[in-house]
Amino acid sequence: MPITVKDYTWEETETSVFITVPLKGVQAKKTDIFSTDKYIKVNYPPYLFEVDLFAPVVDDKSTAQVGNGTVVFKLVKKDPGIWTQLAASSGGDKKAMIEKREKEIEKAQQRAEEQQKAAAERKRQEQKYALREQMRLEEEERRRVENAKKAERELAMSELETWKKQQVQTEIAKRNEEKNKTEETERRFEVAKEEEKKPQVRAQTTEKIEPPKKKSEAAKKKSSMFEDDDANMPAIRSKGKIEVSFTPRVFPTPVRESKLHEEEEWLKKQTEAMRAADIDDPNLSEEEKNPLWLKEKGDGFYKSGNVLAAVNAYSQAIRMDSKMPALYSNRAACHLQIRNFHKAAQDSSRALELLTPPVPANAAARCKAHVRRGTSLCQLEMYVEGLMDYEAALKIDPKNETLTQDAERIRQIIQGSTDNNGNDALESLD
Repeated sequence: MPITVKDYTWEETETSVFITVPLKGVQAKKTDIFSTDKYIKVNYPPYLFEVDLFAPVVDDKSTAQVGNGTVVFKLVKKDPGIWTQLAASSGGDKKAMIEKREKEIEKAQQRAEEQQKAAAERKRQEQKYALREQMRLEEEERRRVENAKKAERELAMSELETWKKQQVQTEIAKRNEEKNKTEETERRFEVAKEEEKKPQVRAQTTEKIEPPKKKSEAAKKKSSMFEDDDANMPAIRSKGKIEVSFTPRVFPTPVRESKLHEEEEWLKKQTEAMRAADIDDPNLSEEEKNPLWLKEKGDGFYKSGNVLAAVNAYSQAIRMDSKMPALYSNRAACHLQIRNFHKAAQDSSRALELLTPPVPANAAARCKAHVRRGTSLCQLEMYVEGLMDYEAALKIDPKNETLTQDAERIRQIIQGSTDNNGNDALESLD
């Protein structure tokens, strides 16, 4: 039968009640605290403290702090005023008091169930929000890519039209030049023919007819000019065939409509996926090719203390699917166990890269990744960088007292007030 604690102390103000219960040497971790708006119970075997409050309190705003061998309650009164006594008067009816306490416990259980349902609903809404946010980001990225391709396509078409116009103008100018040259040659040829048709004047004498004189130098020069023009006439064009070859491409679009960086990234991802899918090892079963199954095996190995086997399981899972942040975060926890701090920091950084965008659904995973990287950096005596990760984790989970204490301890190390080298505790796996 438990021993009832009666040597407690209490004091009150208009709005609050403070109760101090001694633990009598019992460890704080063995203390079980239960409270409602009108009932408080502290069970730390073999001792028991319970009290029916004189008036109701606001249970959601009240707190209980365990430490220094005591449990200190700070209760917020529902209705301000002075009670003058802590426990409600039962009139000596023990059965009525028990029934009252049972009702309070039942009410507290109902409230806990309602809170659990509300938390589950809130988590479901957060997951929906995260999905909608992811879909929105993907839609914006798709539109951005489409607009960029459209702009590139319009620019290429504009440049093509400009080039076509330049080619047409060049061809027209060339034809006009050839036409003018041909007309000039024909005109000169006609002038030469007219000169040849003129009658030759023969000089007559009384003695004999002299032979016709030779052509003058000017006539010879003009005739040679026409012969040179005929020799410089371009030859008649012959028929030909032009062969056009195109650069082989994986994508159906032309080069001018494509972006090399995005195509190479897509091809790299496809190659990784094909390599992971084409792993042909007769010693591996279909389950051993499933990254989720390998993650569960790694979790089991870690919990059983076989850390090296867990590292191998997570590494094999990463070969199958390199986009799961939980694999890197859990492998970082394993590296911390075997004091491989550099790899722990690398895996934690990779997990944080994959946990984007930062939404409430992945807040817990991001918090663990920051803590593991901060612990690794502190073990490597990079305290300033480690403190930055702990502060990032506290922004995600500001009510975590353990993180607050560890961050304060690191600040003391940086200030040179202690020789401890950071947090030695390891978190649970994702």
